[in-house]
Amino acid sequence: MQENGVKPVHATLEDLQITNAIEHWNLPPEKLAEIAIAKGQAKRTNTGAISINTGEYTGRSPKDRYIVKDNITKDAIWWGNINIPFDAEKFDQLYNKVVKYLSGKEVYVRDAYACADPNYKTNIRVVNEYSWSNMFVYNMFLRPTVEELEKFSPEWVVINAPGFMANPEADGTRKHNFAILNFSKKIALVGGTGYTGEIKKGIFSALNFVLPHQKNTLSMHCSANIGDKGDTAIFFGLSGTGKTTLSADPNRKLIGDDEHGWSNENTVFNFEGGCYAKVIDLSEENEPDIYRAIKHGALLENVVFKNGNEVDYSDSSITENTRVSYPIDHIDNIATPSIGKNPKNIFFLTCDAYGVLPPISKLTPGQAAFHFISGYTAKVAGTEAGITEPVTAFSACFGAPFMPLHPTKYAEMLSEKMQSADVNVWLLNTGWSGGAYGTGSRMSLKITRALITSAIGCDFDKVDFENHEIFGLAMPASCPNVPAEVLNPRNTWADKSAYDAKANELASAFNKNFEKFAEYANEEIMAGAPTPK
Repeated sequence: MQENGVKPVHATLEDLQITNAIEHWNLPPEKLAEIAIAKGQAKRTNTGAISINTGEYTGRSPKDRYIVKDNITKDAIWWGNINIPFDAEKFDQLYNKVVKYLSGKEVYVRDAYACADPNYKTNIRVVNEYSWSNMFVYNMFLRPTVEELEKFSPEWVVINAPGFMANPEADGTRKHNFAILNFSKKIALVGGTGYTGEIKKGIFSALNFVLPHQKNTLSMHCSANIGDKGDTAIFFGLSGTGKTTLSADPNRKLIGDDEHGWSNENTVFNFEGGCYAKVIDLSEENEPDIYRAIKHGALLENVVFKNGNEVDYSDSSITENTRVSYPIDHIDNIATPSIGKNPKNIFFLTCDAYGVLPPISKLTPGQAAFHFISGYTAKVAGTEAGITEPVTAFSACFGAPFMPLHPTKYAEMLSEKMQSADVNVWLLNTGWSGGAYGTGSRMSLKITRALITSAIGCDFDKVDFENHEIFGLAMPASCPNVPAEVLNPRNTWADKSAYDAKANELASAFNKNFEKFAEYANEEIMAGAPTPK
């Protein structure tokens, strides 16, 4: 049985072994919102967006993410505590249980695609148990035209059943929730969790295998924007480093805020058709683009209300990971389509709470690969329970949980592309200066933007550089609108010997973290490591 919405010719859920379902195909987002509200699963906010609660899980569960180990993956995946193997027979058994669970129910089917570059376009069919999950899919993936929908044929399928609970003993899972990729069958199976990010990151993880391993195209966990002259800039960074803020530049068009490919045809292309932003402590003053994007069509997750239907963005009583998804065209200044040319500048963002790293430094190819594999930032007091002093955090490729291949594979591809495109790579410290957290002060956004502007505008071509004694990073001697003494971090510390000790401590932490990658890294990458004194 099918209700209103565009259904592709010859499409059937029986191919997926889902039978006797009440099928809602490709409904418009407002209709999906109305269904969620009518079922008591959503609430309308005063801006027109809807808000839902994802239930038990308000974030991803990395320990419950699996990849089926088979002939395609067994020798290619970097197996371990990030990429956990799953038995092929157990997958088939669990899949059969999930589709049986969905049979006879109302289900919401969305046909969409990933990758804005037509050469890499990947058609995806998503079957959701809940209408609001289907609305998330509409927001986050690229949206086919009506004509494209009528003849749509999927390459990948996502089955999403939050209400289905696995039996760990019988099904081979760790707990009742799971997110499993099967590359042979091109299926992402998600159950036992309502957190919508598992859907998005499942396809991202699949592309992170398919593009580099099978299509020689680099996949990246980054944001990107483009200037009026067609110059693309890429921003890698972990949570809290400023990736979203710095790529949302009023003078440059946003290509995308999270997931991109860099092709051999010299394009940088967005995988997605929307944004999935954190909204904890959101304000119109600090993040105007995100704040204004939360209107009809936007989907808020796990927020708390005040004064009836007004969202209290400061309330983290459900989770610190409050979120909103919305189509990218909710942002005014965007690139259409979401594609740029080869980047001119790449920025690795780090929030160094030790106050050791320069505010900006230019990296050699080997250093770029080393820092890319390291993926460093620091957590400070208040970010997580129990943290009272800065804690180093390393996440390979600035997105380890989504990278099925060994991190050096992505790093070597980045180095090759960087050199062939003659791109500049910069390490940008958005953290502390003048001392460590608690003594120094956070780098001002004004200074950071001035540094980015100078890097993009080639101002540093005209200045001298000096190398950091321990990290070997090339630091500019001057920059317009930035005090010269800030550019070498050692100059900002009153106690120089304390700076040297902290710099050596951080350099040692870098090298200790890199030990697990060293046997796979070439000489150029190893030469990019710091040298503690």
